[in-house]
Amino acid sequence: MKVIVAGSVRVQPGSLERFLPHMREMLDASRAEEGCIVYSYAEDVADPGLIRVFEVWRDRGALTAHFQTEHMAKWRALWPEFGVSERSITAYDVADERVI
Repeated sequence: MKVIVAGSVRVQPGSLERFLPHMREMLDASRAEEGCIVYSYAEDVADPGLIRVFEVWRDRGALTAHFQTEHMAKWRALWPEFGVSERSITAYDVADERVI
């Protein structure tokens, strides 16, 4: 069963430009993982500094493995330096899907 991860984090004003290379590194490493279908970040155009997170994983096992990677630990260790806050992220188990 696929898992969708969606939510947001806030990056401290003035830190986003310096944070972008780290975001790109995390994207590249995560997208290369077995079981990663989609992994993306986007800044909310109406709320600067609010980063929208959207991920799709093959299954819960792939997501669990993602949380245990070295790049995930490195990523989380960077958050205080860039003022990452207001983390609100939820995982959804997908029982059915269809194109609309």
